[in-house]
This record gives sequence, C-alpha cells and structure tokens, in this order.
Amino acid sequence: MKRASFGSRGEWWVVAQFTLIPLLLLATFLMPRGAPWPLAVSWIGRILGISLAGGAAWLFVRGVADLGHNLTPNPKPVDDGHLVQTGAYAIVRHPIYAGIILGMLAIGLFLNNLIGVLCAAILFVFFDLKSRQEERWLREKYADYASYCRRTRKLIPFVY
Repeated sequence: MKRASFGSRGEWWVVAQFTLIPLLLLATFLMPRGAPWPLAVSWIGRILGISLAGGAAWLFVRGVADLGHNLTPNPKPVDDGHLVQTGAYAIVRHPIYAGIILGMLAIGLFLNNLIGVLCAAILFVFFDLKSRQEERWLREKYADYASYCRRTRKLIPFVY
C-alpha cells in the first residue's frame, strides 16, 4: 500500500494549530493588558468568562469522547470512520474547535484582557479556514454530510 505524503491528510493544519494556540495563550497572559475595564464591565466579563469556560470544556471533552475511534489530529477523516451526529455533534459540527475558541474567549473575558478576546477571534478565523478543508473531505466521504450541515451550526453553537 502506498504511504501518504506529509500534508495529504491536512498535517500542516495540525502543525499550524499546535504552534498558534500556545503563541496566542502566551500573548494573552504576557502582553500588557491596556487600560482597566470599568468595574461593572469587569465583573460581567468575569462572570461570562466563567460561564463560557464551563461550556467550552464540555464541548471539547464531549467532542473528543463522541468521536471515539474516529478521532484523529488531522482534518481528513479516518478511512474506517463513520459520521458522528450525536452528543456535542448534534449542537455544532466542530465541537472540539468550538471548545478551543470559546475557551480562549473565556480566558480573555475572565482576565478582562482585550488581547485574549482578539486571540479568540484569531482562533475563530483559523478554525473556520481549517474546517473548510475538513468539510470538503467529509462531504466526499459521507453522503449525508450536506443534510447534517443544513441542520447543525458549524463552530459557534446556535450562532454560526
């Protein structure tokens, strides 16, 4: 059997992801935060951050668990996999990515750090681009993927 070349299963996306996330976390924690948020906004940010962190953790952990043997670090689906549409995947098509994005947003809000919020936006753009390639492969592999897309949001539950 012919061995696939590096990148044929989306490995460059994984390299970029495992480079980008630590850099954005460092930026969030180490860069100057700027002017303090007004007290009321500060507390709202902290409360929203805590709430989002719980939801983000649930999406991430449940997404990993729901995938089971389908889990791969690469965006290209495994050869012997099946389309998962239950659990976290009934809420959003990419719950692991959603958990990471919302987790970064939660950190930024909790720390009252606009850089952290901006880093969440950067992750959103990155995972939106990565998921486009992944979804091309999923559409090729699973006939019912298009109907799943029509009824399930992509990255942000109930929003996008």
